[in-house]
Amino acid sequence: MQPPVTLTCSTGCPRYSETLPREPGSAATARRLVRVAVAVWGLDEAADDGTLVVTELVGNAVRHARGHLIRVTVSRPAAARVRIGVVDRSKARPGLMSPGTEDEGGRGLALVAALAGSWGCDPLPWGKRVWAELHVAAQTRR
Repeated sequence: MQPPVTLTCSTGCPRYSETLPREPGSAATARRLVRVAVAVWGLDEAADDGTLVVTELVGNAVRHARGHLIRVTVSRPAAARVRIGVVDRSKARPGLMSPGTEDEGGRGLALVAALAGSWGCDPLPWGKRVWAELHVAAQTRR
């Protein structure tokens, strides 16, 4: 397992990423990563929505992806945006579902879409990156 990585984005803010096992317990580690990142940036108001979003993205990767590892990233591409991404080794693109009232699952991306200002999926040569951006009030602390 690789340790968490911190790089600097074009905004001058650190970007955080961590490679995790593709298992349900990784959602807790991903939530901690989001909370640390938004706290460092002084964007604590994004913590609750960010942890819900990363939980859903990790959950989808655990259920639907291939391979043993996923990569979670948290970055700040602009002063008022936080981007959360999950990279996995499946090329299957996620899609919004219309679950019935009795269905137990299928609402994760609808929740992501409701919380995020935007979300999407970037194809990669060996898989994909599913991401969501939260729009927040810009803070001056980095």
